[in-house]
Amino acid sequence: MSDARRLVDKLWSFCNVLRDDGVGTIEYTEQLTYLLFLKMAHERETRPLKPERIVPPECSWQRLLDADGDDLEVTYRHILEGLAKQPGTLGTIFRKAQNRIQDPAKLKRLIVDLIDKENWSATGTDIKGDAYEDLLSKGAEDIKSGAGQYFTPRALTHAMVDCIQPTVRDTVVDPAAGTGGFLLAAHEYASQHAETLTPSEREHLRDSFVHGVELVDGTARLAAMNLLLHGIGTPNGESLIEVKDALIADPGRRYSVILSNPPFGRKSSLTMVGADGREGREEHEIERQDFVVTTANKQLNFLQHIATILDINGRAAVVLPDNVLFEGGVGEALRRRILRDFDLHTMLRLPTGIFYANGVKANVLFFDKKPAAERPWTERLWIYDLRTNQHFTLKQNPLRRHHLDDFVSCYAPGKPRLERVEAERFKAFAYEDLIARDKASLDITWLRDESLEDMDNLPGPEVIAREIVEDLTAALAEFEAVAAALEKAENQTQVSPRGLLDGLRA
Repeated sequence: MSDARRLVDKLWSFCNVLRDDGVGTIEYTEQLTYLLFLKMAHERETRPLKPERIVPPECSWQRLLDADGDDLEVTYRHILEGLAKQPGTLGTIFRKAQNRIQDPAKLKRLIVDLIDKENWSATGTDIKGDAYEDLLSKGAEDIKSGAGQYFTPRALTHAMVDCIQPTVRDTVVDPAAGTGGFLLAAHEYASQHAETLTPSEREHLRDSFVHGVELVDGTARLAAMNLLLHGIGTPNGESLIEVKDALIADPGRRYSVILSNPPFGRKSSLTMVGADGREGREEHEIERQDFVVTTANKQLNFLQHIATILDINGRAAVVLPDNVLFEGGVGEALRRRILRDFDLHTMLRLPTGIFYANGVKANVLFFDKKPAAERPWTERLWIYDLRTNQHFTLKQNPLRRHHLDDFVSCYAPGKPRLERVEAERFKAFAYEDLIARDKASLDITWLRDESLEDMDNLPGPEVIAREIVEDLTAALAEFEAVAAALEKAENQTQVSPRGLLDGLRA
């Protein structure tokens, strides 16, 4: 058995013990994050060569080893509270940290038997990093925790990175970082494809190659620890994960690569202040000087934010739901702007059943940022349809990397796009044809859906049931948006219901 597998099995077995006490996978992974950090800090402080103090003495690992019973709970709580006030990576990992393990005996066992017996600094970054990532993926499978919304299938993440091909010269950002999957994959790709690294390049890869923004404290904590366990960043250095709402403002910094899967849903979660000084929450629109359109649609706003922070000649790969392809009004205006000012060269239509969030039909948009020009930058959009006649499920038939091999081959990373060749699932559409479509819709299909024509070739009942659930969930989300718009219109204007619905249909 590999060391990584042994480590995962050891940690996971104790998670099962704690589940009876109401501690879910994500809560357990959070507790591991706190304790692993303290143990690794202890190992750095006590190593014979170049010892380094990372945490204050009153927050040391030894204090946890020396405490028992109720005293252990009190000591642990005080350590968490003290470290939450620290700057940098420390503050990000321990921000709003709380002890979720109420049984002191089980907490002691976790500290002494599971964590203290391992030498985490001596363990290779691939072993401890893989073990931690496996726990995160198990947490994503816990539907009740809602953690799956932060998790992009690894097969898709790696295929997107294989197409973008980040190098050590790049700076990579994910403005909706989740647990850091895109940042890890980009770092791994750049490290493996660099023949030799200078000391400055090695330092850049560790300290400034990746940057993530994450709104949720607990998820940002997991991302920061995930990077650290993979040898990215330093325990007492600047955090590579910012805890904030990426959509609030233009951060000012520009990046050469953006890889992201922004959260699904239509609403913002923080209070926004518009240009007129009015505050709004939830369904209210985000007004930014750098945005082309003003809307409450979160996906359209993330697309605009990414367009802002992408550097000239930078390249982006972003997972976005179908509504971004066909929504009228502000959606159409934004699509026309992206097609004109950016080189929107490739789109991957994703199959259903690959995300933990229900009702999701999504795509990956690949585009490059270009300098201002009189002519449109998009000449043709290449679309790969991996959705029609494809059926995946999270358990029985999950998406694997080999399912994306043909797409990556058609994408032809590193080669001129003029050399691309059309195939059954891969077609090119000229700019003139795209903007001539109704609402400049990019919701384009050409393959025949065999299940609609061959009743003997229908997918299994569990696949049909899941697709019905996804369609109904998506429809409910649209109805919710209509209801919210009606409520807003009733509060602000005297628009007739018929007039409003006509406007929504447009």
